[in-house]
Amino acid sequence: MLFRLSNQTIQVLDAFLEAPADWRYGYDISRDTGLKSGTLYPILIRLAEHKLLETCWETTEAGKPPRHMYRLTREGLRAAREHVRAYKAARSKQTAWGGAGAKS
Repeated sequence: MLFRLSNQTIQVLDAFLEAPADWRYGYDISRDTGLKSGTLYPILIRLAEHKLLETCWETTEAGKPPRHMYRLTREGLRAAREHVRAYKAARSKQTAWGGAGAKS
């Protein structure tokens, strides 16, 4: 199930791969990737719609709003590994040939 994903979506998937079984808050993913909420949350929603992420609400203490949490599904883990690997391989080829991302 290899389909084209944006660089930002690859960043999000890569962040999940750091601890694939763990539930993550959107804020933590934003902090790890540097993506703003207007970019990040549509990506999370799209990944959940494609069944690559599962979501849940965490209720902490009375008076505090629940927080949305995310983690990779089994299919999401497989897809994340595949996409991130392909992205890094493509970037490596570009660098080796002096293309985008090459250091002067």
